[in-house]
Amino acid sequence: MKGNQATDLTEEDIYSALRECYDPEVPVDIVSLGLVYGVTIVDDWVGVKMTLTSPGCPASNVISQQVKEQLKKIPGVGDADVRIVWQPEWDASRMSDEAKKKLGVKQEVENRLQMAESSGQTKEYRTQN
Repeated sequence: MKGNQATDLTEEDIYSALRECYDPEVPVDIVSLGLVYGVTIVDDWVGVKMTLTSPGCPASNVISQQVKEQLKKIPGVGDADVRIVWQPEWDASRMSDEAKKKLGVKQEVENRLQMAESSGQTKEYRTQN
């Protein structure tokens, strides 16, 4: 443990650090992309449960390593682990509004919702996405 600061770690500290991590192919941080599903803090250990945009993501190892290194820079963090999960599946609805706007996704999602509403499939669409 680095010093006596582990008890002062907060989820906000962790999420703030994770906002510095990026998929090398996407100009939006992993938190805004909605890739981070949860954070666990136990003493000076931090665990991050996250996903990727697709199971075949070629940057999987790079992103995991980047997350782990970024977490270890936080004062009070002695060790960190990253767990990649595939359930629930990631989709664009998990992205922040700012990320959707930056990547041009918001309009696409809104168009799909409008199409689903006009065809009476809103409930099915919303539960699938």
